[in-house]
Amino acid sequence: MNFEIDQKTYDTIASAIHSDESPVGIDAKKTHILILNKLQELSDRLERIEQQMLKVS
Repeated sequence: MNFEIDQKTYDTIASAIHSDESPVGIDAKKTHILILNKLQELSDRLERIEQQMLKVS
């Protein structure tokens, strides 16, 4: 697996989840919401692809 991302994307994500109020430096709730949102987007995309494949079959 390749988990490397470009610096601009890394900085954007880091900025979005940063929290000075958290002892670990990130807002855990916001981080989880972003992850869950992306998983939902991927799930929706996969479902659309599967539906298109069924139409072609």
